[in-house]
Order: sequence, then structure tokens, then C-alpha cells
Amino acid sequence: MTVSPRARMTADAFIAWAMEQPEGERYELVQGEIVAMAPERSAHALTKARIWRALDDAIAAAGLHCTAYPDGMSVEVDEDTVYEPDVLVRCGEPLPDEAVKLQDPLIVVEVLSPSTRARDAGAKLEDYFRLPSLRHYLIVKTENRSVIHHRRGEAGRIETHILRGSGRLELEPPGLVLTVESFFRR
Repeated sequence: MTVSPRARMTADAFIAWAMEQPEGERYELVQGEIVAMAPERSAHALTKARIWRALDDAIAAAGLHCTAYPDGMSVEVDEDTVYEPDVLVRCGEPLPDEAVKLQDPLIVVEVLSPSTRARDAGAKLEDYFRLPSLRHYLIVKTENRSVIHHRRGEAGRIETHILRGSGRLELEPPGLVLTVESFFRR
């Protein structure tokens, strides 16, 4: 659903507008237009939480200077596009406590839902990889417990692997090894 408080917005204007919206309402900016995000199903919310925990635990175990963020942090792709992924990982100096957006994620995760399936696997895939920092884009499917791992390989080529069950997920850089199962176990 597209919301039109103004004709078109820039990323900075969108962030300022979004910060003024009622608690619990979430939006993304897609090519200058505001798009409302639908409420989440239980399986979606729980899967996001498990993925964040698995990534956060793996970062701690590896002793990396990275941060796993649950949803809520915005990723500015360009001046007309701002997404709010389900989980992301950023490495380097910590962001200031008041930061609400970033432009340099290393890993982005989207959990598929019926309302976002086409955008997550299409436009977002292309848009996220426009960010020079992005190395891994994970699309997680709850219905069959699988992960579609898009990875920026040598010479910038995007490689895709589909993992199921207890498949081993290697995220290099930054040096994380997880199992697909860790995203779904209770």
C-alpha cells in the first residue's frame, strides 16, 4: 500500500516524517514514494528474532567488531530509497546511539511474507547490492525452512546458493559460520 502525505520524498525527509508517525506504524521509501509495511504474522516475527539471535551469538563467538541489528534500523540505498530489513549486520565503529539509518550494511536479511515476497526477491535484491558494502543478502523462507543466500563474489559477481535443513551458512566476510537450523530452532 502506498501512502501519499506528499508527492515524493527524499531519504532525509522520509526519515524525519517516519520518526513522527505513531508507534508501531512502519514504512519504507521506494523510489521516492512511501510504502506502508503490513503487520507481521507470528512465524515471521519469531523467525526474525531467531535470526538476529543466531547472528548476534555468532558475532560474539567470533570476537568480531560487528553489530547485528533487529528490524527498526533503516538502510538508505540512495536519496529516493530507504528500506527497513528484518535483520542486518554492520561492522566497524559503532553507530551513535541516536542513529536511525545507515548506508553500509555487510549482511541484510529479509524474511519472506506474502505481502513482500516479490519485492524482497526482486527490487530489494537489486537495490541492496547497489551498496558497495553489502556482501550477503539472505532471503529466508519460513514455510520450508530454507535460506536463499545471495553473495557478492569475486569481481562483484552475485552468486546464489539455496540452503535447507542443517545446511552450513558461511558469511565471509566477516567470518561467520552458522547453520540454517539456527534460524528456525526454538
